[in-house]
Amino acid sequence: MDELLLRRLVPGVLAVLVRRGADFAAAEDAVQDALVEALRVWPTDPPRDAKGWLVTVAWRKFLDAARSDAARRRREELVEEEPAPGPAPAVDDTLQLYFLCAHPSLTPASAVALTLRALGGLTTRQIAEAYLVPEATMAQRISRAKRTVADVRFDRPGDVATVLRVLYLVFNEGYSGDVDLAAEAIRLTRQLAARIDHPEVAGLLALMLLHHARRAARTAPDGSLVPLTEQDRGRWDTVLIAEGVAILQAALARDRLGEFQAQAAIAALHADAPTAAETDWVQIVEWYDELTRLTDNPVVRLNRAVAVGEADGPRAGLTALAELDASLPRHTAVAAYLHERDGDLATAARLYAEAAHKASNLAERDHLTRQAARLNARGRR
Repeated sequence: MDELLLRRLVPGVLAVLVRRGADFAAAEDAVQDALVEALRVWPTDPPRDAKGWLVTVAWRKFLDAARSDAARRRREELVEEEPAPGPAPAVDDTLQLYFLCAHPSLTPASAVALTLRALGGLTTRQIAEAYLVPEATMAQRISRAKRTVADVRFDRPGDVATVLRVLYLVFNEGYSGDVDLAAEAIRLTRQLAARIDHPEVAGLLALMLLHHARRAARTAPDGSLVPLTEQDRGRWDTVLIAEGVAILQAALARDRLGEFQAQAAIAALHADAPTAAETDWVQIVEWYDELTRLTDNPVVRLNRAVAVGEADGPRAGLTALAELDASLPRHTAVAAYLHERDGDLATAARLYAEAAHKASNLAERDHLTRQAARLNARGRR
């Protein structure tokens, strides 16, 4: 069974249930029950119309739950609206549902967390890691968001900034995490760019395209990570790079700089360098300075420390790193890299091993372990 197909169908099915009167929390539960049923039935009896099947089953699951509610008589009236069997309309409701989840009654952080959990297919742990908070904290945030919108009609969609944040986090998880949602995030961002003429929407699309262009070169045949400096640039998708750069240039020309445009500018400078040695690190540091001014994000400052280490030398990078909280994700890995660049191989090896122990996914853990082993082997020669 194609689990990615199931993930892509979920938002549309949710949207149908919400439009027919289901509150969001109950609709989400009904869709999850329908997915369990699909996993049981489809391998031996696949439907001709997957979305129509899920809509029908999810709606019946919702009605079954609604009948046991105190408001039985009011909700039983919805039985008459049960969709007839047959093909569901070929309408993509996904982007609309992203806006509906970004409801004004929620804080932006809660709206993002709820949408990532309900529509992005991300686990609570993955969302917590993206926000740099404990998993228990994120679980409480998502639960509160569900309670907040339980009795709210989704007739006032949220703002573009919240939707952009959600799409960016979905892309990041799909690009580097456990769930492959990068292409889906790009598809939805293209739709958003076609509907809304805003430089930050264009900036996010450019950023996604420029990162996605490098995807084929990010892993070796054995699945191991390949650092940016070691990637085969001949495997980068030049068509996507050209498209991303053109979109970015048009957005920057409007002189309304935002964080996604600044990040895309950094990605474009990497894409523009024929070799790693020819990367314009000085200009990249300048863009990180702009990004820091726009966001004051600790992860941005961490990446800036790497860029400073490349532009001004590893000692300067370590000085910038010393100003940051050592508990930041990847802080130890960055320290290891800069110490290696500075010639302190023993410290670098120790820090690579420590960073491997902290890594959140297997590919990163294996990469850092290999780095530690490489330096330890050099030290024994």
